[in-house]
Amino acid sequence: MGVLKSGGVESVSLGRRNEELEKELEASQERELVMREELRRVCERLKVAEEAEERLSLQLGELEAEALTQARDYHQQITSLMNQLSHAHKLLQAASIASFT
Repeated sequence: MGVLKSGGVESVSLGRRNEELEKELEASQERELVMREELRRVCERLKVAEEAEERLSLQLGELEAEALTQARDYHQQITSLMNQLSHAHKLLQAASIASFT
């Protein structure tokens, strides 16, 4: 009979340990599901961020091209105005010299 009691206590102890392990497994599986969902959300945010980065890079490239075009246009305008001013200055000098003679 002593063997049965000992075996019964051991069986109950193993049963409890089995229940504990099953609860730990269930908790671990729940944590895994939560982590997988969090990983999915992080991956989605990363995808959105990468797409935004691509759009911003494209916009920046377009703005740089536009800025370069404007700079060239302004340079041409400045060169044209400098030429006009130089021509006007020469005309004034010629008129000034002609008025003294």
